[in-house]
Amino acid sequence: MKEPIGLERIKELREKTGAGIMDCKRALEQSGGVLEEAEKLLWKRGIAKAQKKSARETPEGVIASYIHVGDKVGVLVEVNCETDFVARNAAFRELVKDLTLQIAAANPHYVSRDQVPAAEVERVRREIAADNVGKPPAILEKIVAGRLEKYFATHCLLEQTFIKDQNATVRDVLASKIGQIGENIVVRRFVRYQLGEPLS
Repeated sequence: MKEPIGLERIKELREKTGAGIMDCKRALEQSGGVLEEAEKLLWKRGIAKAQKKSARETPEGVIASYIHVGDKVGVLVEVNCETDFVARNAAFRELVKDLTLQIAAANPHYVSRDQVPAAEVERVRREIAADNVGKPPAILEKIVAGRLEKYFATHCLLEQTFIKDQNATVRDVLASKIGQIGENIVVRRFVRYQLGEPLS
């Protein structure tokens, strides 16, 4: 007979993930009470929920700002959601704050890879190819593909490693939050100012 999952365990998982009590209980039951496995299950479900909600309109949201200590870096970001109720929600506000910190620290240039101009992708391709002259075509193709992925992971906000969790990307965190909150959330645009640098 299976041992019942204790309330303390459920509470611990809820605090780590922000998921509902019943979702936490089910995830712990399915993972045999192993906290890390239950967390992974909830993460996957959050991503699945996010994919279902991705086509929904997001007319509400907030514009948030962040000025880094020393007043040398500033960020403005617009994050949209479906309702004004969620725009005022603490979990949504926490996500937006984390995004401003991410942008200040990691200096992305685009929200997603879809926003990278084709001419820029081609420039990067040519640069990689020039650095690998003489390699066989099949190997060169793999090198170009790998280095392009690295470029996107550096320059695109949603592809970057999340500064608060090195095992997740910003896209993963966003998907998890969509699953938790129950509404579609979209990072629409941002700008990062650094003292003395031109806007990118």
